Amino acid sequence: MKIILNKTILLCVTVFLIPLTPRLFHPNEVIKVFHLKPIEPITPKEVQRVPQDIVMSMIQVESNGNDSAYNKSEEAAGCLQIRPIMVREVNRILRKNGDIRRFKLKDRWDREKSLQMFWVWRDYHHPNSTDEVIARNWNGGPNGYKKKSTEKYWEKVSSCLE
Repeated sequence: MKIILNKTILLCVTVFLIPLTPRLFHPNEVIKVFHLKPIEPITPKEVQRVPQDIVMSMIQVESNGNDSAYNKSEEAAGCLQIRPIMVREVNRILRKNGDIRRFKLKDRWDREKSLQMFWVWRDYHHPNSTDEVIARNWNGGPNGYKKKSTEKYWEKVSSCLE
């Protein structure tokens, strides 16, 4: 037991005293300096946005909640009845914002991806718009909120909000 204790004390004394002894360097001596790698910032995962009431109401009106809904005459697919032109618009916004994500036509059938497309569009074109303007533009295009034809759509969506 005494031997182990003595070795432990000797080790502690050695470890603490060695760094305190000064060392002189010759001017031509190369000193190796070890650099630590810079710490890479941790990028948080993409924020999962919880669908708001307006989106859920639009899904109800557009497809009655059916992810497999398809309107052949408009080529609108999925729960939000996304047309090919909207997929192109969302990809244009993503490119413009320097985002590497891209959506394909088949993504319209996936509710999560449809919601992602909706939020990309909404955040770009309507960051501060009312629910009515958002819904009417979703239904009627860039000037949908001005069109008489989107008033009935808004009535349906707003009735689902209540």
